[in-house]
Amino acid sequence: MTATRNSARFGIGENAPRAAKIAALSLGVALFASACGGNPTPEEEGGASSAPAASGLTCPESQGGAAPEPGEKGDPAAVPEAETTSDSPLVLGSLLPTTGALAFLGPPEIAGVNLAVQEINEAGGVLGQDVEIIHRDSGDTTTDIATQSVTDLLSQDVSAIIGAASSGVSQTVINQITGAGVVQMSPANTSPDFTDWDDNGLYWRTAPSDVLQGRVLGNYIMACGAQTVGMIVLNDAYGTGLQASIKEAVESAGGQVVAEELFNEGDSQFSSQVDALVAAEPDAYVVISFDQANSIVPLMTGQGVDPGSMFFVDGNTADYSEDLDPGTLEGAQGTQPGSFAGDEFKDALAEIDDSLNVWNYAGESYDAVNLIALAADAAGSTDGAAIAAELEAVSKEGTECFDYAGCITLQREGEDIDYQGISGPITFDENGDPTEAFIGIYEFDENNTPQPYRSEAGQL
Repeated sequence: MTATRNSARFGIGENAPRAAKIAALSLGVALFASACGGNPTPEEEGGASSAPAASGLTCPESQGGAAPEPGEKGDPAAVPEAETTSDSPLVLGSLLPTTGALAFLGPPEIAGVNLAVQEINEAGGVLGQDVEIIHRDSGDTTTDIATQSVTDLLSQDVSAIIGAASSGVSQTVINQITGAGVVQMSPANTSPDFTDWDDNGLYWRTAPSDVLQGRVLGNYIMACGAQTVGMIVLNDAYGTGLQASIKEAVESAGGQVVAEELFNEGDSQFSSQVDALVAAEPDAYVVISFDQANSIVPLMTGQGVDPGSMFFVDGNTADYSEDLDPGTLEGAQGTQPGSFAGDEFKDALAEIDDSLNVWNYAGESYDAVNLIALAADAAGSTDGAAIAAELEAVSKEGTECFDYAGCITLQREGEDIDYQGISGPITFDENGDPTEAFIGIYEFDENNTPQPYRSEAGQL
């Protein structure tokens, strides 16, 4: 799929201007060149010490991060009635974090799920019935909340479960879910481990493998002029998967990883890891964590690390405006899978949850629900295995469409459809992985809030 192809109802329009040129990278990944800042932290007012020296990195110039125009919407009032109906509704569960290290991801993901369910039901539902959604907490890997939540959801005869956000959490429940004949579709799992998991064809995800995100970030760091890289890494499937992919990209580009410091979920002290990392004096620092960044970042800046040399990943590219002193992260960069959330999508999400100030994985969650609903309609069934058998087909090689109303109209008129997600083109392979995706690069402003700079397209 080319980069000019529409990516979402609220995402990238076919005629939208493309402000970047495609660069061929290793492993066949095609990426847009991106921005990367190197701004020094402002001097502390009234303090004896001055700001650390600039990072010395010279990154590609920013060319803006505004989301392009949306694709054409369907008309809910024009949706044909379902020829095949079901005596029972399509019941979905969500397994998304409201507690634990990824709790900040819960609100946008849950809002994305609820928005999709609302739009599906406004368009007449699935197989003549309104879709039902049951939300449960996933917690994190320090608790057994996910297992308890899955047990509860399975007892309520769900056909599919949206989640978990954490790859580590999903690894604790994937066999429980797929072993029960239920579809699991994660909006945020990025560990490469899931590609070859023995899941009976029932595990899917709308977020790309970290093979892509890691290569984007690793190549981006090298494009900024770094020759040496140090990493502090969460020791779980998510963290070590990203670590390996970033390292491969850096070394393939002629760079060197000079420090790799691990910590475990539940740890609260990071001084020894940060000391070792800073002592290695890398050109660029990569922080692979979740909310542990709230503790790690002040330790790094306290030792004079310039935020312009810091790079983050989706697990911690978050809003720190209420957690860190102003200017702490100014000039730092981070990646997130998915294209930037457009204003129309944000406005629609605000109707669901007006307290949102981050939109991480909202698009992937919205897409997951729509894909499951379209596959259920195509299958004429709410059975998990039947739904899974249609998921690849509704994501590729048909007439492009951008929301449930538009896609279901085409499908019920006998057309083969190609659902183009808000998060990107998706296009599932037989393993349940998206083969095409966008990675957004963000830069933190003076309020420690990530601002969109560029959306990079790639294929796996």
